[in-house]
Amino acid sequence: MKTKVLLLSAYRSDSHASWADWLQQYLDVDWRVLELPGRYFRWRIRGNPLSWLEALPELLNGWQPDRILATSMVDISTIRGLFPQLAGVPLDYYFHENQFAYPLGAGQHSSLDPQMVQLYGALAADRLWFNSEFNQTSFLDGVGQLLKKLPDHKPTNLRARLQQKCGWLPVPLTAIGSGGDKMPGLIVWNHRWEYDKCPEVFLAVLQSLQQRQLDFKLALLGPRAKQIPPALQQIECQFAEHIVVNGRVSRADYVYWLQRAEVVISTAKHEFQGLSMLEACSAGAIPVVPDDLCYREQYPPEHRFPVADAERAADIVQAAFTGQLSSVDVQAWLAESTAARWHTLFVV
Repeated sequence: MKTKVLLLSAYRSDSHASWADWLQQYLDVDWRVLELPGRYFRWRIRGNPLSWLEALPELLNGWQPDRILATSMVDISTIRGLFPQLAGVPLDYYFHENQFAYPLGAGQHSSLDPQMVQLYGALAADRLWFNSEFNQTSFLDGVGQLLKKLPDHKPTNLRARLQQKCGWLPVPLTAIGSGGDKMPGLIVWNHRWEYDKCPEVFLAVLQSLQQRQLDFKLALLGPRAKQIPPALQQIECQFAEHIVVNGRVSRADYVYWLQRAEVVISTAKHEFQGLSMLEACSAGAIPVVPDDLCYREQYPPEHRFPVADAERAADIVQAAFTGQLSSVDVQAWLAESTAARWHTLFVV
């Protein structure tokens, strides 16, 4: 008999969506799934019990799960309180990200609510899974820092209580594989054009490469909002003759450009697993990344530059172009290596 698993994902976007789809496609489980669109972040993380107040009883009518798999965007402690039939069901809580290590953008303000949702969820869960060691460590560190700010009546040994339930299990990512010839000097940017990816640092890297009179081309594949960020506007203007593709493309074209890329670069200040970097590296692109975040687990020191140091990043790009660096094996982060572990968790 198949394991009956209730999958709750309160923010379906990017890695959350590909993760949920992969699980349902590759794990032979009796799934029941509730998801919410990836928008209105603060309402989603705090309001999902209300959003599912009617849908969840309908889904559970005549069906009792053996396990619950919920993302850390789900206020699972409240849901278990509202639905007693779920209170005793074994719970796996999956962290795509954590709100203790999420950088604030312009105009945003810090809020305790998202952190408390994840803390209570972690306490309610039987097992905690993180997509990187950085994600786990920054969560546990953040909990410790939060406790220091609270005035009184605080629990003891909370970090140890949580840590004993923690494990590492990346979002399953299918390797692209190399195909065709590399385009000499092609740099791919396949990240969101938003504040947490620091496109202004990428602009500075390109300016440094230009000053060095290096021949390079650009594949600008990252999704962007309706309002084009200033860094992208300047790149489009200043480096127009270098750009070979610019904008969202089909999946087939996306794979094509990753397979042609010689270098893939990230300048992010927020990354818990870095799926776009891993995809490009699985296609043979040479990574250039900040010496920070999850990247320290994934890429050797010679591929990492000090945070926001555009000149050092340009040095690494130049080293890649001149054959001093090669591609990196990211197999441990791909579905081919992690699928069996996901299978063991839920498939009888």
